[in-house]
Amino acid sequence: MKIKNINGNPDNASAGGSWMEHWEKLSGQKTTFCLAVGCVGKDLAGAHVQKADARDDNWYIYPLCISHNERAKELEVSDAYKLVPVNMAESREK
Repeated sequence: MKIKNINGNPDNASAGGSWMEHWEKLSGQKTTFCLAVGCVGKDLAGAHVQKADARDDNWYIYPLCISHNERAKELEVSDAYKLVPVNMAESREK
């Protein structure tokens, strides 16, 4: 799966805690390393991303290392982990 990082959001808190906590709670998953293909970084952040598909402009949270979180470019990431919508109401609908 390909995603685009939305660069420039250093705030690490959502309404319910950290963005990583938001991702873990709503995805039902956990990880201890960056999910960008080929990366094993452990300094994780709940990155704000979009699907690389131009037809979907929704914002999602996805675990990336700080280095990948700071880059505004397309990334190949693991298909085994879920994208979680930033919007809590939208999250409950999915």
